[in-house]
Amino acid sequence: MTSFAPDSIVLNRKLPLWYQVSQSLRASILGRSPQDPLRLPTEEQLAGHYGVSVLTMRQALKELEDEGLITRHRRRGTFIEPDVRRATPVRLLGSVDAIVAQQSGMTTELLEHGAVQVPPELAEHFPDLTEVAAYHRLRCDEKTGEPTNHARNHIRPELAARLDPDDLIRRPMTKVLRDVVGADISRITDTVEARLADPETARLLQVPLLSPILHYTGITYDTRGRVLDVAVIHYRGDRFSFSVTLDVAN
Repeated sequence: MTSFAPDSIVLNRKLPLWYQVSQSLRASILGRSPQDPLRLPTEEQLAGHYGVSVLTMRQALKELEDEGLITRHRRRGTFIEPDVRRATPVRLLGSVDAIVAQQSGMTTELLEHGAVQVPPELAEHFPDLTEVAAYHRLRCDEKTGEPTNHARNHIRPELAARLDPDDLIRRPMTKVLRDVVGADISRITDTVEARLADPETARLLQVPLLSPILHYTGITYDTRGRVLDVAVIHYRGDRFSFSVTLDVAN
C-alpha cells in the first residue's frame, strides 16, 4: 500500500526535535492533496526521513494523535484522519514550520495582487523601497466553506518576480517563500492583538461589525536582517486561539 510522503525539514537544534517534526508533519498533512494516501510511513521510516530517533518520532506522532489529526492502529499502521476539523488552536514555539502549519489546511482564494506603494505604516520595514508586491487572500474552512481569516502580505519585489501567484492558492506564503522562491528566512516575529472587526473584515469573514477578531502581524527576516515579508492576518475570534510555549532550559 502506498504511503503518504511528508515534506522534508531542516532541524533547528535549539528547539525540541519532536516539536519541529510534529509541526512539519502537521503542515504536510493539512496541506495534502485529496488524492494523497491516508496511510503514513512506519515510525522507523518517518524517523529516517526526518533524521531523528524513533523515540522522538513517537513523541511527535503522539502530539498529532492527541490533536486528532491521525489515528494509530496496532499492526495496521498510522492513518491521517480525512475529516478532521482544520481550524485548530495554534501553538507557537519559534520554528518556521510552526508558522507553515498555522497557515496550512484551508481553501485559499487570491482576491488581488500587484505592485503598490509602500504603505506608510510599513515604511520602517522597507526603508530601501518605494514599492512592494501586495497579495490579499481569503481562507475558508475546507469542509464547510466558512470564511476563517483574510491575509495581506507585502513582500520585496525581487521575491515577487520569482513567485507564481497560483502557488499561493495551494501553499502558505511562508512555505512558498522558503521552499519555492528560495528565500533565506532567518526568523519571524509574531504579534497577536484582540481587535474589533472593521467593515471590510466583517464582510469577508461573515461576522457582525465590531465583533471580536484576532489581528496577527508576522514579520519575516532574512539572515542579513532585511524584512522580506510583512503579513497581516485577521482571524475570526470564534474559530482561533493562540498560545505560546516557552522552552526553559534546566
